[in-house]
Order: sequence, then structure tokens, then C-alpha cells
Amino acid sequence: MIRLVRKYVFHNFLLKIVALAVATAMWAAVARDPVAEVAMTVPIEFQHVPENIEISSEAIPQAQVRVRGPGRMVRNLTSAQVQATLDLAEARPGERTYELKGSQIRAPHGVEVTQVVPAQLHLSFDRRVRKEVPIRARVIGVYGQGFRAEVSVEPPTAWIVGPERRTQLIREVLTDAVDAAGQEGKANYPGVHLFVTDPLVRVASPATAEVRVQTERTKLAAPAR
Repeated sequence: MIRLVRKYVFHNFLLKIVALAVATAMWAAVARDPVAEVAMTVPIEFQHVPENIEISSEAIPQAQVRVRGPGRMVRNLTSAQVQATLDLAEARPGERTYELKGSQIRAPHGVEVTQVVPAQLHLSFDRRVRKEVPIRARVIGVYGQGFRAEVSVEPPTAWIVGPERRTQLIREVLTDAVDAAGQEGKANYPGVHLFVTDPLVRVASPATAEVRVQTERTKLAAPAR
């Protein structure tokens, strides 16, 4: 019996005392820390979105989450520690309303989710399509009186991707504005970025193009002195 006591009780006795003291101190600290509740805004993470489906809702709200727990813990929470998730595996073209519940909020252990706003999320979906459209170069500074400019772009077309109904409305891809003021003769501007005006439609390829400007002085324009 004495041998068992020595083996299981007094073995590493000092370490056991230290561990007990640390655990007691931590328990006391938590017990003294009052429960607090805070509200925080977090982005909604969409999971398992079907490959051929696009979200066509232009405004995606964030979730306001109220959490409760030890004051020191909840006051130091960040949006990276609290995440709202929504499973879109069953999404199909059309509209659908999803419930946003506390069970869909990931939070650290010891923190309780008490409320989620909005409680429902209404989303629109559409098929994802690709479409080839011409690229229109935007050039400024060469259209003054007495000058003529020929503008071209290479490549002449680009592919766009997005929700079907919105993508079909896009007639062209635009370049960032190229300033050719004071330029005479031929000038090339490579690596000019492309964009579309609809925020839900994106340029798939290429991401940039080369704008080519040929500026000529007409007979009506007097040469600079």
C-alpha cells in the first residue's frame, strides 16, 4: 500500500502541486471575469457552391452576430474567429430564402451565439455562362481640332463570365483610359487592364490588352512653333 502511494501520489509531487496551483488560478480568474455580450459584424462564407451556378444578387449583406461569454474573451474576439457559413450545395437558377441560425456560426469554445441578424437571407441564382465580346479602347487627349487618330486594340475580343441574364446584356469590354495627349505618330500601350461595367460579370481572359494609337495632324492644323 505504501509503495502504491509513493508511486502514484508522491511521484513528481512538486509538478503536480504546480499544475494544481495553475489550474486553480485559471479557474479563479474565469470565475471573477463577468459574462459579457457583444455584437460583431462578420462576412457570410458560402460553401459548396455548384460549379455552374453564380450568385446574381448584387447586394450580399453581412451578418451581425451577438455572442456571450467571459468578458475578457468576447471583448478580444475578431471577425476571423467568428464565421457565418451558408451551404449552397442545393442552389439552382432562381430565387431561394435561406435560414441563418446560430448553429451556422463558428465561434471559439466557451462563446455562445445568442442572435444572428438577418435571420433569413434571400438570394438569386443564375447559370454561369461565358461570352466573347469586342474590346473597346478608351483613349483621351488626341481628339482636339486639327488632329485625327486611329485606335485599335490587340487582341480585339475578350471572354467574360457571369450570371447568364446579366452577361447577355454586356456588349463590350472596356480598357482603362490611355492618355495620348501630345502624341503624334504611332504609339503602343501594352498591358492596359480590361473591365466590364457590371460588378457581377468579370473578364475571364485576357486580363490586359495592347492599345495602339496612330495620330496624324490634319491639313487644318498648323504645326507648333
